[in-house]
Amino acid sequence: MDFAFVGPETPLAAGIVDEFKAQGLPIFGPSRAAARIEVSKVFSKDLMHKHCIPTSASRSFTSFDKASDYVKTQKPPIVIKADGLAAGKGVVIAQSVEDAVNALKSIIQDKEFGASGDKVVIEEYLTGREMSIFVFTDGKAISPPITACDYKRVFDGNEGPNTGGMGSFSPPDFYTKELGDRAMREIMSPTINALAGESAPYTGVLYGGLMMTLDGPKTIEFNCRLGDPETQVILPRLETDLAAIAMAVIESRLDKLDIEWSAKACVGVVMASGGYPGHYETGFPIYGLKALDKDIMVFHAGTKLDAEGRVVTAGGRVLTVAALGETLAEARQKVYNNVSRISFQGAHYRKDIALF
Repeated sequence: MDFAFVGPETPLAAGIVDEFKAQGLPIFGPSRAAARIEVSKVFSKDLMHKHCIPTSASRSFTSFDKASDYVKTQKPPIVIKADGLAAGKGVVIAQSVEDAVNALKSIIQDKEFGASGDKVVIEEYLTGREMSIFVFTDGKAISPPITACDYKRVFDGNEGPNTGGMGSFSPPDFYTKELGDRAMREIMSPTINALAGESAPYTGVLYGGLMMTLDGPKTIEFNCRLGDPETQVILPRLETDLAAIAMAVIESRLDKLDIEWSAKACVGVVMASGGYPGHYETGFPIYGLKALDKDIMVFHAGTKLDAEGRVVTAGGRVLTVAALGETLAEARQKVYNNVSRISFQGAHYRKDIALF
């Protein structure tokens, strides 16, 4: 084995990096302590408040009664987050105090997300344009940022419940170098330095979910990995060998590597099972995968081969279809021209990815 590259958050939260390093095995990703930046919303918010990293005002609670009393003093919309991992679904934006109390009941009392809901964070609602920013770091050197926008809500117009992600595009049409420099200076670099100061030096890729407010970029959350579906629109733009980046991080020599990104745009659209993110059925054949243009990328997520060798649905988010283009509009047109050729029973996808 040359090295391990960890994609999902769950093994990072469980300490896989620590286990590998204890055996002298090379692995890309943050330690269990550093992964708390995603694993615990309470830890993340406390870290940001302590180190004056721009974020929303917030309070954390373990008691349903105290949390519900607090939300009754707040003005909607009210953001409620389960503390732990919830596959991207542990966030509720309550439009009324009643909705907020019901969300707290589901999370704290009914244990909708299990132990992840033992604590909750109640946050100020931020408005503006949302942007995801990604950097590679070996704990000291930090790569120039790459950015994307993702769509969490299940339906067009950002309607419906949150999902693990229904599509994304890169780069954001409003992104400027000045904006990236400010996000790096005020958020990404201070966060990596703060983790080092907390005896949890961060290595791997750090993903910041930011809101571009009237007061500048503020942090919504951090992920300790590339993220999905953002990975599917970021990595097609990467011109430097990903393995070379991983090894430079593992060997603490990222400052010696120039990382280059294509100027092209990339758009990815998620095709989901009917009913997702709620109850859905699986096992339906997927048609049209061989009818796509040659330069179209299809990333399989919730699929498998059945006894007859057919590709069938096996999850909520089934496929992500992605395309590169010279412009965002070109990439968008290419991807939707091909998404329409794929079908399976109950399939649904957003029609407005990369429109706003």
